[in-house]
Amino acid sequence: MSDSTSWASPGWQPEKPRDGRPAGDQAAGETAGASGAADGAATSPGGYAPAGGPPVPQPAAGWAPPPKPGLIPLRPLDFGTLLGATFQVLRRNPRPTFGAALLLNALVVIVAFGLTFGVSFWALDRSIRASADDAAAIEAGAVGLIIVTALIAVGLSLVAQAVLLGVIVLEVSRATLGEKLTLRQLLELGKGRWWALIGWTALLSVALIIGLTLFVIVIALLIAAGGPAGIAIGILLAVFGGLAFTALSMWLWIKLALVPTAIMLERLPLRDAIRRGWTLVTGHFWRTFGTLLLITVMVQVASSVVSAPFSFAASFGTVLVNPAGDDLTNIWLLLGANVLTIAVTVVVGAIGSVLLSAATALIYIDLRMRKEGLDLELQRVVELRASGASAPDPYQPAAR
Repeated sequence: MSDSTSWASPGWQPEKPRDGRPAGDQAAGETAGASGAADGAATSPGGYAPAGGPPVPQPAAGWAPPPKPGLIPLRPLDFGTLLGATFQVLRRNPRPTFGAALLLNALVVIVAFGLTFGVSFWALDRSIRASADDAAAIEAGAVGLIIVTALIAVGLSLVAQAVLLGVIVLEVSRATLGEKLTLRQLLELGKGRWWALIGWTALLSVALIIGLTLFVIVIALLIAAGGPAGIAIGILLAVFGGLAFTALSMWLWIKLALVPTAIMLERLPLRDAIRRGWTLVTGHFWRTFGTLLLITVMVQVASSVVSAPFSFAASFGTVLVNPAGDDLTNIWLLLGANVLTIAVTVVVGAIGSVLLSAATALIYIDLRMRKEGLDLELQRVVELRASGASAPDPYQPAAR
C-alpha cells in the first residue's frame, strides 16, 4: 500500500512566503509575474524595477550641509567664505548698502566743501575790503569761523559714518536670514539705537584726538625747552612713542571693533556693549586683526589705483589742454578736474565703507557661531519662518 504524502518531521510547517500567500499561490504568482514581465506590463511596488532588472537606487540617509538661506551658510565661516560674503553684500542688495553709502559720503563732501568754500570766500572778501585797523580783528574772526566750520564738517562726517555702519550691520544680519529690506525698513529696525551708535563713534574719535594731541604737545615741549638733551629725548620719544601709540591704537581698534554691532543687534547699553565686544574678540584677536587689516589694505590700494589717473590729470592736464596758459581757462580746468577727482573719491570711499562695515558684522556673526552656537539658533529661526510660524530675533539676548 502506497501513500502519496511525503514524510515530514513532527512540528514542521511549510515555509510561508513574504506576502503571506500559500506556496502554491506564490508559484502561480511567480509564473504570472514572469509572463507579465515578458510582456513588459509587470511592475513591483517599492520603486524597484520589474523582475530581472537592476534595482532603482534609493537616496541614502546621511549628513547634509547646513542650509544657506541668504548671504552665508549657517555654520562657522572660513576665511574664504567670509571674504566672499563681504563683497557679496554690495551685489545682493545694493540700494540700502552702496546707495546709502554713496548718498551719505556725497552729502558730507558737498556740505564740507560748501562750508569751507563759503567761509574762505567771505573771509577773503572781508580782508580785502577791511581797513588796516580792522584787518587783525577780521583775520582772527575768520580763523575762528574756519575752525568752527571744520568742527561742523567733522561732526557731520562722524554722524554719517555711524549711520552707515549701523545700516550695513542690520543689512548683514537680515541677509543672513534670507531677508531683503529697504533703507527705510533698516532705519526703522535700528530705531532707538542710532544715538547710542553716534555717541560711541564720537567718543572713540574724541579719545583718539585727545591722545594724539597730548602726545604731540609733550614732544613739542621737550624739543622747545629741553636743549640738546631735550631735543634728543623728544626725537627718540617721537619715534618709539609713535610706534607704541600706533600699536596701542590698532590693538584697541580690534578689541573694540564689534562694539557697534553689539549696540545695534543686541541693543545693549554702551557699557554692556563694550564688555560684549571685548569678550567676543578674546581668543580670536589675530584672526579678526588679519581679516580687517587685509580688507583695509585692499580698499586703500584700490582707492589709490582708481584715484591716481584723475589726480594726475588735475595736476598736468591743464598744461596739455591749455598750452597758452590762459588764467581763466586754467581755473575752469582745475576746478573740473578736482570735481571729477572728488566724485571718484566719493564712489570709492562708499565702496570701502560698505566692505569694512560688512566684514565687521560678518566677524561678529562668525564669532557668535563659534562661541555660542548661534548657527543653530539661526537655523531654527529659518525653519520656523519657512513653516509660517513666528520666531524671535535670534540676535537678541532673550533668544539665546
